[in-house]
Amino acid sequence: MAPKESSTFVTEVDASYLESLMGYNARRAALAIIESFLRHMAVYELRPVDFSVLSLITHNPGITSRQLCSALSILPPNLVGMINALEKRELIVRRPHPHDRRATGLHLTEAGQKLMRDAEHTASELEAQATGRLSATERKTLMRLLQKIYIKAK
Repeated sequence: MAPKESSTFVTEVDASYLESLMGYNARRAALAIIESFLRHMAVYELRPVDFSVLSLITHNPGITSRQLCSALSILPPNLVGMINALEKRELIVRRPHPHDRRATGLHLTEAGQKLMRDAEHTASELEAQATGRLSATERKTLMRLLQKIYIKAK
């Protein structure tokens, strides 16, 4: 049996149900920010995950691959290729861990430090633009609320 044809046409899309869903709104906001991020970070040849890895190395010199995986919820096999690529670009170096002979600490090279100074500056500008319609208090509240969703209670 063929579906019954309708003579109604949509003139205005009702997205009210979708807009009532947290995931839908979070994803839409993330897509808006990521689109701008990708466009502006292309000059640095950085994807969001590369930027995240390099930022953690920037602010945690000597961090191990295991710590990176845990902090970013990345599977170890997926991180190996990223680390190798960043090392090949001469942005990071591996050094023996001072307390654990089995571990290797990751450090930025001078080129990596310069790239991350520029990239983090660009990221901060992008965040300010993306959240420009929010007050400083609203930005802080939104950040805190989002983190309550994805950061597990300690």
